[in-house]
Amino acid sequence: MAELLTARAALELEVFARTQVTVYAGEDKLDLPVRWVHAGEIPDIHRFLSGQEMLLTAGLGMGPTADEQRTFIRRIAQARASVLVVELAGRMFHTMPRAAIEEAEAVGLPLVGLRDEIPFVEVSAQVHEKLVETRMAGVIAEESTGQAFMNLLLADEDYLRLVEEAARRTGFAVVLEDFSHQMRAYAGVTTGSDEIVADWGAHSRAIHERHQSANERKFTPTARPGSFSEVVACARRPVVLRGEPWGWLHLLHGATAPGNLNTLERAAAAVAISLLSERESGARAAQRQGTLLNRLMLGDISGEEFVQRALTLGQDLRDRPLVVVAAGLGPEDQNGYTDQHLARVLHDLGLPFVVGDIGAFALAVVGLNGEDSEQLRSALAGEGAWGGISRAVGPVGLPSAVRQGCGAARVAATARSHEFLRFDDLGVLRLLVTLAEGPELARYVEDELGPLLEHDAQVANPLLPTLRAYVDSGGNKARTAEMLFVQRRTLYYRLERLEAILGLDLSTSETQKRLHLAVRGRELLSRPTSRLR
Repeated sequence: MAELLTARAALELEVFARTQVTVYAGEDKLDLPVRWVHAGEIPDIHRFLSGQEMLLTAGLGMGPTADEQRTFIRRIAQARASVLVVELAGRMFHTMPRAAIEEAEAVGLPLVGLRDEIPFVEVSAQVHEKLVETRMAGVIAEESTGQAFMNLLLADEDYLRLVEEAARRTGFAVVLEDFSHQMRAYAGVTTGSDEIVADWGAHSRAIHERHQSANERKFTPTARPGSFSEVVACARRPVVLRGEPWGWLHLLHGATAPGNLNTLERAAAAVAISLLSERESGARAAQRQGTLLNRLMLGDISGEEFVQRALTLGQDLRDRPLVVVAAGLGPEDQNGYTDQHLARVLHDLGLPFVVGDIGAFALAVVGLNGEDSEQLRSALAGEGAWGGISRAVGPVGLPSAVRQGCGAARVAATARSHEFLRFDDLGVLRLLVTLAEGPELARYVEDELGPLLEHDAQVANPLLPTLRAYVDSGGNKARTAEMLFVQRRTLYYRLERLEAILGLDLSTSETQKRLHLAVRGRELLSRPTSRLR
């Protein structure tokens, strides 16, 4: 990306090489950007400055007394000038006044002296020429960046590839997280970024929820801020879908200044577009059965049309009770429970089916021999897989059955022992599954558990597992202590800490119900991290 013109770089231009240049104050501030050059000899020249100027003067407006000189310097600093350049050729001063140097050091204003006269008009011309070159380079770089992301979108690349491109172009590690602070992609890996990602909750919650920038406050969840002693340098931009925050794109730049953040902004916009079209692009890339499933999920075809089109693929689903199966990763199978695995089981059962890979799950519409799906559930569970099975429906009910099967699978993913769950067995969790499809559940979890999640992000012994066991046991302290393998005295201390952090009375059934829903909701929102190198 194009660099800004700094005061230091401006002082290296040819016109300044004609004389001796001395920095009297603010050497460490010379990397401030310069966007304009202004020359003047009046005491109130500060009124005509708007910030980031290089101010050229022969010193006539600075005044002969120390008080006048201090006032002049202070006003220039308050006007946010980047550097003050004073000609010391004898028109007003032969040497830089001590009062001006002291005041410039005090207010942090770079103060530079020129031994000889030089044409200020040439200074303006050379600086402005350099500014134009820099800005044109910036425009060209921005156009190149925008075109690169557009080309990836046109090639149907997903958000993982876009994050990888952002990391390549910026030279820093980039992390994509969703609204619930779950990492979805990670590219440009370094040793430093790996250390941050290893404790992502501390970075995302404890740092950004406390040290957010003003322009992103409206996109920030309502978790109460806590203390965090060391801020890891990171820029982030919101990923916004249909006016609602989906998540954030983080640039882990560390101690290195990131410069222009245009690439990060372009990447965030491209990721949003990719997420909006993710299902459609998946349908175009899938095989015939996968394409058919995606069209059903997208509402392009009705359930009746789905059954008719399945027949052309050799799968006769007519006149049968239909269920939707969503299968996930088995605990001992690190390669995933693929659509091929699911197809094999269904084929062995002699059932007609349409199966495909929808990314999160292997999905199948299955025609049963009878209303009962228990044989199917047992066969799938016996394969070491987990997932969900919808209610038995007719063709008209297939769109609802897809949501039911996927919802049951998401609940199964959070269970302590992986299994296949039927939608009718979910109880009140069916409501959470529905809410998880939008931002409402994430907001509810943040409202209920935000302070606790922030606390856990900063300590070695988190309290969320204790809360989970307590609400799972219905508030039974003896049972909770057994589940956690701790003494009751330890449990009582943890419960007191939880009450202090959450500001709630854990002994009431109403509080336990609220927190149980929030804990299960957070588990439903969890997603595996996609990692790129």
